[in-house]
Order: sequence, then structure tokens, then C-alpha cells
Amino acid sequence: MPELPEVETTRRGIAPWVAGFEINEVIIRHQRLRIPVPEGLAEHLTGERVGEIERRAKYLLLPVAGGHLLWHLGMSGSLRLVEVGTEPRKHDHIDLVMSSGWVLRYHDPRRFGLVDFIKGDPLSDRRLASLGPEPLGDEFSGTHLYQRSRGKRVAVKNFIMDNATVVGVGNIYAAEALFMAGIDPRVEAGRVSRARYQRLAEAIRQVLAASIEQGGTTLRDFVSGHGEPGYFVQRLNVYGRGGEPCRVCGRELRSMTIGQRASVFCPHCQR
Repeated sequence: MPELPEVETTRRGIAPWVAGFEINEVIIRHQRLRIPVPEGLAEHLTGERVGEIERRAKYLLLPVAGGHLLWHLGMSGSLRLVEVGTEPRKHDHIDLVMSSGWVLRYHDPRRFGLVDFIKGDPLSDRRLASLGPEPLGDEFSGTHLYQRSRGKRVAVKNFIMDNATVVGVGNIYAAEALFMAGIDPRVEAGRVSRARYQRLAEAIRQVLAASIEQGGTTLRDFVSGHGEPGYFVQRLNVYGRGGEPCRVCGRELRSMTIGQRASVFCPHCQR
């Protein structure tokens, strides 16, 4: 699943050819995604100018007159830029033909993504209103994690993957941040000290910032706005490396399931 760095990479990749330009045409090849594409969306968007593209968690927001186009990539979706006249591939479901001369094309083999239109303030929408702080924003801190974790018996890895705690810390980045902070992913969230949460918050920031800088993690189903994969996967310390030696201590990394998600950690470095 595309995670926050992939979505942010997409936002940055498509913005120069979408933001500030008019939508000349909207082509909807398949109406049924996770939810049906709204009736009349093509007529509503055609001729509208797109404002600065925003991101909230894993949602992209394209502002136009009267509201925002809400886009979520789901399990296998991607947005890329193609030249006008480029023949669609299988699973290319939606095109926004821009006055910039480029087409913003949505590709989604599993159709778990969604496209919707929100009138008024998008942050009041039920899908966005209950989300926690952005991990790279000023509202996120070790103090926030510590205060929210008190009394919680859930594993700390599941705790930081909860979008009500902080948005965008998916399985890959949770594993990497916990390794960087030296915290066992199995420990109860309520038993982690304030000092350790300070280290964890900083590790989350560093891991996500590094991934965004590298262009997003290469996943089987993800390509960035220009069709180029990211490269952060080459620098992963624990995720997907179960049974291999730890890059720090050389001991064998352990694999297990935590909260129904595959997890890898170093029992020596993470205690």
C-alpha cells in the first residue's frame, strides 16, 4: 500500500503540471472504485482551475472552485503524468486532461482507491476530521505520544500505526522508526517512558523525511508521478530482513506477527 512518503512524493511530482492549470477534460473509464465516482464529476471539474495541491495523511486534496477533489490511492493506486494522446493501459481508470499539456492519469488494478468531491472545508469531512497530527508537523511530538499512550496495553508498534495517534506511520516506517529508537515493537504503549517517546518521535520524523527525500519506498504496486520508483527500500534496516544479520550488532533479526502485521526487529538492539 502506498504510504505517506509515497503520497507526498506523488503530490510533489504532479504539482508543477497540475496546480495552477485548468482541467480541459475529465475522462472516467470505470465508475466503480472503493466508492462510486460521484455522478456529474466530469461536468463539475471541466474548465476549473486547480489550486495548490494539499495532502492530509494519505489523502490528496486538489482545490477547485466550490470545494476539493479528494483522492486516495488505496492498496494499489498510483497517479502519473502522461502526454496527451497516450493510450491508456489496463486499469487506467480516470484522466484529468490539464491545460499544461499533460494528463494526470489514475491507475488502480484493485480499485480500492477513491475519488470524491468535498464541498466546503475538507477537514470537516468524516474521513479527515478524526485523524491525528501530521508526523512532520509542529503538533507531533514525544509528549503527544506519551500523553496519548497512558493506560494503553496495545503494542507500541500498533499504537503508532493508529491514524488517530499520528497519521501516515505504516508498517514499514513503524518498524524502521522503532529500530532507530531502540524500542521493542512488542512492548505495551503505556509502558514506554516519556524520554523513549521523545526518541521515537524524532525517529519517526527522520525515517519519513528520509523516505520523502529519496522519493518514496519502492513497492510492487507504486510508481511516482513520472513513473519512476523510489529508492528508500535500499536503506531499510529491519523491514523485510527477517533472519538476516542486524546492521548494527550483527545478530539475527527476528520475524513475528504483531497485530496481524509482519514485523521484524532486533532483540538485542530493541529492548
